[in-house]
Amino acid sequence: MNKEEKDCCKNGNENHECKCNGHDHHDHEHEEVEMLELTLDDDTILKTYVLGIFEVEDKEYIALLPENDEKVLLYEYIEDEEGSVELKVIEEDEEFETVSEAYNELFSEEDE
Repeated sequence: MNKEEKDCCKNGNENHECKCNGHDHHDHEHEEVEMLELTLDDDTILKTYVLGIFEVEDKEYIALLPENDEKVLLYEYIEDEEGSVELKVIEEDEEFETVSEAYNELFSEEDE
């Protein structure tokens, strides 16, 4: 992920509401690609593909790929007992770097 992509992910629309449609995003064995819709600040809907959910330093993060785009979006992923999901923008540069590195390591392992 280059600096432009990192800045795009980190400094994009900061208040997203996750709409998961009740799907289990932890089931990585299924063949169907999971979709997630984000409601942006201007109330437009951004359709994304869920690339994966992964843990870094006791927090979960999600990697999303918007339709018709090549820039991966990374967010903190929080799921409560009822299954409601919240995505939080990663605001700290150091945390974002750590999460980006973890994502890149996981992604390159899957390609091998």
